[in-house]
Amino acid sequence: MRPRIAVVGSGPAGLAFARVMHRHDCPVTVLERDPAPEARPPGGTLDLHEGLGQLALDKAGLLAEFQALSRPEGQAMRILDTAGTVLRDWRPRPGDTANPEIDRGQLRDLLLGPLDVLWGRGVTQVVPGDRDGVLVHFTDGRQERFDLVVGADGAWSRVRPAVSSVTPHYTGVTLVETSVDDVDTRHPDLARLIGDGSVAVYGVNRALVAQRNSGGHVKVYAQFRVPLDRHMDLADVEAVRSRLLALFDGWAAPVPELLRHGGAFVHRPLYVLPVSHTWTHVVGVTLLGDAAHLMPPLGAGANLAMLEGAELAESIATGPKDVDQVVRAFEERMWARAGTWAEITTAGLERLVSPDPAEALALFDEVQES
Repeated sequence: MRPRIAVVGSGPAGLAFARVMHRHDCPVTVLERDPAPEARPPGGTLDLHEGLGQLALDKAGLLAEFQALSRPEGQAMRILDTAGTVLRDWRPRPGDTANPEIDRGQLRDLLLGPLDVLWGRGVTQVVPGDRDGVLVHFTDGRQERFDLVVGADGAWSRVRPAVSSVTPHYTGVTLVETSVDDVDTRHPDLARLIGDGSVAVYGVNRALVAQRNSGGHVKVYAQFRVPLDRHMDLADVEAVRSRLLALFDGWAAPVPELLRHGGAFVHRPLYVLPVSHTWTHVVGVTLLGDAAHLMPPLGAGANLAMLEGAELAESIATGPKDVDQVVRAFEERMWARAGTWAEITTAGLERLVSPDPAEALALFDEVQES
């Protein structure tokens, strides 16, 4: 009898898990609280690494489709100082596919493919514990049992409390996100500033980053150190804009125009889990991605999440019949790899939003040389 398996969350981790299971003809139930795929904006662009996110897509049989959708030119990165001097202008070589970019929405649709997701099935609690399986409670009051529940439901996971009492903590850094549309036609000066990929400007304890998505859409991220309780009324868009422009006052044109032309603002305080987050194994429950190892958004999180989902699914589909044995072994591998990346990204955030802007430049050079 095949085990009853559910994955909670339809982000990159959960969909990679489900898609690899589907490729191996192994049934899995995908539970997602959102009522539909387009219920929320999908977010910005992702760079998928050859040995991480791209490997996950290869395991799912989707690498060729990804390559057709991705933007290798989006790997380009330009760094300026606050006076507008270009300090670095790195562009990928022809044929460089180490970290091509793809819009999150495109990646979601690619992974969804033929999957049958149960939309609007929010999970409130997961209770492991007896021979009948793991009991999942839903927001509508229903309950269902599974032999394995995989928590891929992000930073504020409802599955995590079944295995760990740890909760995310604030890093001291906040992002405020906005976006600029039709940048090539409406704001050609900003299009030239950003180039084919991203531009970053680093100051004292603050930074402004703009990243090109497809279709002339640009995501802009103001990053700064601020106490968590500092109030920001996002409903008053012009008040937020004025506050941010004051924060970056004196920075050379056209950099502040990224904020001046932005639309609505989204407040994103950065939270993380402890660098070496592990738990005592619980039969019937495990975690993937941000639910397991939330870390600063420095290009590793989604890549790790996808590879973990693909690896766990492949191990279940092709490994021993004892699923619990497979999950135990997977967790040990995941903890070791994620701990390394958590250390790297935590140290990286400290250097990117630093009292010394030269730290960000030095970090960029180290990454390019590695």
